[in-house]
Amino acid sequence: MSKNKPRDVQVFPIATDTRILRSRSWSRLRFEIEYALAKGTTANSYLIESDKTAIIDPPGETFTQIYLEALQQRFHLEDLDYVILGHVNPNRAATLKALLEIAPQITFVCSNPGARNLRAALENPDLQILVMRGEETLDLGNGHNLQFIPTPNPRYADQLCTYDPQTEILYTNKLFGAHVCGDQVFDEGWEVYNEDRRYYFDCLMAPHARQVETALEKLADFPVRMYGTGHGPLVRYGLIDLTKAYREWIQQQASADLTVALIYASAYGNTATLAQAIARGITKAGVAVESINCEFTEPEEIRAAVEKAGGFIIGSPTLGGHAPTPVQTALGIVLSTATNNKLAGAFGSFGWSGEAVDLIESKLKDAGYRFGFDTIRVKFKPDDATLQLCEEAGTDFAQALKKARKVRSPSQPATNVEQAVGRIVGSLCVLTAKEGDRSSAMLASWVSQASFNPPGLTVAVAKDRAVETLTHTGNKFVLNILKEGNHLGLMKHFLKPFGPGQDRFADVAAEEAESGSPILTDALAYLECSVQNRMESGDHWLVYATVENGKLLDTDGVTAVHHRKSATHY
Repeated sequence: MSKNKPRDVQVFPIATDTRILRSRSWSRLRFEIEYALAKGTTANSYLIESDKTAIIDPPGETFTQIYLEALQQRFHLEDLDYVILGHVNPNRAATLKALLEIAPQITFVCSNPGARNLRAALENPDLQILVMRGEETLDLGNGHNLQFIPTPNPRYADQLCTYDPQTEILYTNKLFGAHVCGDQVFDEGWEVYNEDRRYYFDCLMAPHARQVETALEKLADFPVRMYGTGHGPLVRYGLIDLTKAYREWIQQQASADLTVALIYASAYGNTATLAQAIARGITKAGVAVESINCEFTEPEEIRAAVEKAGGFIIGSPTLGGHAPTPVQTALGIVLSTATNNKLAGAFGSFGWSGEAVDLIESKLKDAGYRFGFDTIRVKFKPDDATLQLCEEAGTDFAQALKKARKVRSPSQPATNVEQAVGRIVGSLCVLTAKEGDRSSAMLASWVSQASFNPPGLTVAVAKDRAVETLTHTGNKFVLNILKEGNHLGLMKHFLKPFGPGQDRFADVAAEEAESGSPILTDALAYLECSVQNRMESGDHWLVYATVENGKLLDTDGVTAVHHRKSATHY
């Protein structure tokens, strides 16, 4: 896939009277943690032409012009009856305004929260809107009698799925998608998308596992032969397996014995983006997240989530020098509900000043809460480095929770089996990686050669490692093999705890590989590697990578080897 390809719109017939318009971006669209694999994405829109006509989910403003051109080449917009919105993103406002200029007769179809968002986004209180609450249908003729299923979650409170009984396509909006761009419309050979779909789930769905489970229950009654997703290839061949996988991934979240209540409101989407990155860091460490958008959540639900959680994190934008009223209400509930032995956190974004974040932090400090990470304040839109900091802060928070629980439960001595497994010999290495503004590293001893031709190796990466995000398929890293005799300094450096966003390579002699990943010049040797695939293995990912380049830096040196005390201790 070329990241230099211009954006385009791919049009393809997918069923009776139905076409897809895939607005394709071959590189990342914007700074969101869900796009971190940098494989581009597609904004999928659908056109149903029957007695009545409808468009489902027009794309955002980066595609407005080329999308309308592609549409007008194939369809007279003056004949358009309906625009169905699975959720209302302010980014879509430019496209919707352009559609209205050409076709003022349009009736919008959305959920009740979607109608409020739409009027605000278009700054027009007089729009023609059909609100779908779940019982209503929309008959386009010839069997296209559309049904609507509200599937809200804290991030997308207005999410609405659409089912067409004529074609048995379920238009799922955010559900079941993947951020990957290519020529393939359907998911033939769907296994190749497993990693992308799992990552998408972990970023967007895992923090809302309870609501996603409710959505799946609502959708289970419909005879579906295809998911018309909002992003990525349509789910046709892997439909049964992906649905089953979603249920399994949800269960993993539900069975976690530690939970964090992540409470926030978001004015322009920036605070929600920070919340998403923090949630990703928490869930990758094996701790569940109960994500709560306090603008749409009843006080009793907030109280119950805080009581159940081992810790809580509150995020807020600053509007007019204050925190929005829903945040202030939620903060009051937290202060009256959560005992001050619970771990706390605060974050927020702002345009000119950050009084809301200061308010939250001071109130929590005055009440005696201990913080799981330094308060995060972000001006305007977060960039990649900021999102990495948020993800690492979330992981630190989760690890602090787990550590506190471990202290309360005295550890048992290692068993004979654990002691024996700990004797598996592994070379001591430091894995280093960099992509854009994000960089990280980890000490690794679970490394093994995996293939001769091409030369390849496997390395086990714990799910809660900061560097894990940089070891997905297509990423590049450097494996620095340490030298017996001088390895203790490097070992000690990379074993020490780093703060979120802290430079792992300060005070370390390093050069830059072609990929940008650091080469530790005091190592015995280094290998420049490219990740080919990954396998989920308990609390680790087993990463297989091929070696593209490398060098022995000291011909007389000996590989440093580490013997662990047991299988459960480093």
